Amino acid sequence: MTSFSDLVTYFETLARQHKSIGHSDQEKHFFRFEIEEVLAGINRTDSEYPMLVLEGYNFDYTDNKSDNILKNRNMAFDLLDVVKDITDYSEIHDVWNRMEAIGDDILARVKADKRNPQTPVVSDFSFASVQAIPIINETGNNAGIRYTFSLVSPAPADVDPEKWSDIDGSN
Repeated sequence: MTSFSDLVTYFETLARQHKSIGHSDQEKHFFRFEIEEVLAGINRTDSEYPMLVLEGYNFDYTDNKSDNILKNRNMAFDLLDVVKDITDYSEIHDVWNRMEAIGDDILARVKADKRNPQTPVVSDFSFASVQAIPIINETGNNAGIRYTFSLVSPAPADVDPEKWSDIDGSN
């Protein structure tokens, strides 16, 4: 099962490799924030645009009344760019269009990587779960698109006796 650290590394790599984002150690275009921080305004002096922001995740479990338990991790990433005049909807729409195009590129890359055994980090990516919504941050003069998605993977359903002091694992 993929760890959150693996996902952070994967999305940071996408931000480095996508030519329109261009994240590097010198020009920071990738960050780990929560949506509340994005909407409140990103107050960093080292941030560059456009920006890819990976949010944290929540999760739940599904068992479908069977022995096969699934872990559903719900996550989001945001693509943001600067809007000089937050009241100029033509400029906002241009940013939304550019961020949507980058988002489409990222999803196409995830789809390709999902089939690649060298990138197991996204093998559980569920395209049926992807939703996108335009966002505006008036405080930070940003606009962009927020993409939500799920990673659905099998969850351990058997007790590991090595992890419990009251179960004899010598059987």
